[in-house]
Amino acid sequence: MAVPSQLLAPRSTVRFRPPRFGLGGSHLGEPDEQTALATVDAAYQAGIRFFDTSPAYGESERRLGTALQRRPRGELLVSTRVLGEDPEESIRKSAERLGLAIDVAFAQQAPQPEHAPHSTPEERASGGIPGKVFDVLGQLRRDGLVRAVGVVGGDWAGLEQTVRNVELDCVLLTDRYSLIDQQAKPLLDTCLARGVSVLVAGALVLQPETVRARRISAVCERYGVSLPQAALAFPGRHPAVTSVLITAASPAEIRADAALVRQPVPERLWKDQELGRLLSSE
Repeated sequence: MAVPSQLLAPRSTVRFRPPRFGLGGSHLGEPDEQTALATVDAAYQAGIRFFDTSPAYGESERRLGTALQRRPRGELLVSTRVLGEDPEESIRKSAERLGLAIDVAFAQQAPQPEHAPHSTPEERASGGIPGKVFDVLGQLRRDGLVRAVGVVGGDWAGLEQTVRNVELDCVLLTDRYSLIDQQAKPLLDTCLARGVSVLVAGALVLQPETVRARRISAVCERYGVSLPQAALAFPGRHPAVTSVLITAASPAEIRADAALVRQPVPERLWKDQELGRLLSSE
C-alpha cells in the first residue's frame, strides 16, 4: 500500500534476504527448450537456488517451472513480474505456467511521472505505479500467497521514490549499479535505511572496450582477478545488496559465471587506491 514517506520508520537491517546469487530467466525463452532446461539444471547443480522470470520472457516461466518441479521446493526462491491490469490474476497465471507457487512478486516500474501527465497523486507517490497494485500484492503477502513484494526497473531515481512511499521487501535494480557505473548508489542507501533489500541485475554489462574498464581490468589483474570476477563481487559490497542476478543462455555460460562467483576476490583489491579513484570517477 502506498503511504506517506514520513510514516515509514527507518530500519537498521534488511528484513528479506534472498540467496546471494540467482539466475535471471530473460534468456530462457530464447533458445530451444532443451537448452533452456539444461541451463536451469546447470544453475541448480552449480548451487544456485534463486530463479527470476517474467511473463514478458516468452516461454521462460513454463520452461523454468518444468526444470524446477523435480527439485525440492523448499530449497528454491522463485520470483516473477506482475503484468497487466489485475495483479492477482497475473500472479495466478504465472503460478499456473510455472507449476509452482510464487515467492517474490515484482511490480514493474512505470514510466517516470513527468511522462504520465494524467497520473494521480497516489501514482506519483509510488513512482507511477497504481496504488492498487501494491494494495493487492500486500494482501497476497499477508495471506501467505507470496513471501515478498518488490518493484523492478532501471530508473533508480523512480525506484527510490517508490521505496520512500511504499512498504516493500525488495527492489530489483536492472541498471546503474556495477563496477563501471555507480549512479544508483543513492537508491541503495535509501533502501538500507528503509530495510529494503536490493537485488542487482546487469553486473556483467561492462563495456570492456572503454578506457575506464580497461584501467579497472589492469588493476584487477595485478591481484589475479578478472574483470568479470570483480564485477560479480562488487555489488554485494554495499550492505543493502543481498543478491546479484546472472543471466545465461546456455549451461556452459551459467557454469562459467558460477565458477567466477566461487573464486574469492582478495580484500586488498578493494583497498587499492588506484581502483578507488577509478570507481569513484564518472
